[in-house]
Amino acid sequence: VQLQASGGGLVQAGDSLRLSCAASGRPFSSYAMGWFRQAPGKEREFVAAVTSTGSNIYYADSVKGRFVISKDNAKNTMYLQMNSLKPEDTAVYYCAAGYLNGVHYQLNRANYNYWGQGTLVTVSS
Repeated sequence: VQLQASGGGLVQAGDSLRLSCAASGRPFSSYAMGWFRQAPGKEREFVAAVTSTGSNIYYADSVKGRFVISKDNAKNTMYLQMNSLKPEDTAVYYCAAGYLNGVHYQLNRANYNYWGQGTLVTVSS
């Protein structure tokens, strides 16, 4: 599967953005999906994930209550609605797809097989 992330940009603290991840190739519904981010000088970290069926969703504590992950299998697209953005949310955001569902797998970037190219989100204070 090939993934294409988009929707990043420069916003002010408190604003909202919606990221999209479009997939091509094998049916989207086959994959466990996730969003990760990498700030300058830091390791790539987990943000949010959704199981292949959409029945389970996971969030990092740092974004819980502010970000919402969703997927539209008919459109082969995953979204990350980001609200109440903070300067510390500044990072390159990556979408990822893998074969392993569940909280024991999807929070770890090592369990994802495919990655998008990333989209930059910059939040100014």
